[in-house]
Amino acid sequence: MTIIHIVLFEWKSTALPEQIQEACKRMLALSEQCIHPTSQKPYIKSFTGGKNNSREGQADPYTHGFVVEFESAEDRDYYAFKDPAHQDFIKFAGEVANGVKVVDYEPGKV
Repeated sequence: MTIIHIVLFEWKSTALPEQIQEACKRMLALSEQCIHPTSQKPYIKSFTGGKNNSREGQADPYTHGFVVEFESAEDRDYYAFKDPAHQDFIKFAGEVANGVKVVDYEPGKV
C-alpha cells in the first residue's frame, strides 16, 4: 500500500532567504539520507518539492511544498517518528519554520 506524504512550510518572518534555501536543500536530501534500519538502504520511493508558483492564490501562508512517496505506512511511520536523519531535519527546520502542514493518503482510497 503506497502512502503519499505531503508537507507544506510557512517560514518565520525573520527567516533569511539563505536559511529557507538551506532548509529546502536539507529536506530534499532526506531522500538519500533516510536509511531503512533493516535493509540499510534508502527507503523513500520518490521525493520532490519546491517553492510554490501557483497562480490560484490559495497557498498563503505556505510557500514551499514537498511530496514524499513511501512503500508502506510502516515506512512512513518510521520516517515521521524515528528516522534519525528526519529527526535532525525537524530540529533544524524548527528554527526557521513558523508552520508546517502534513497530509498523508493512500492513492485511490477515499
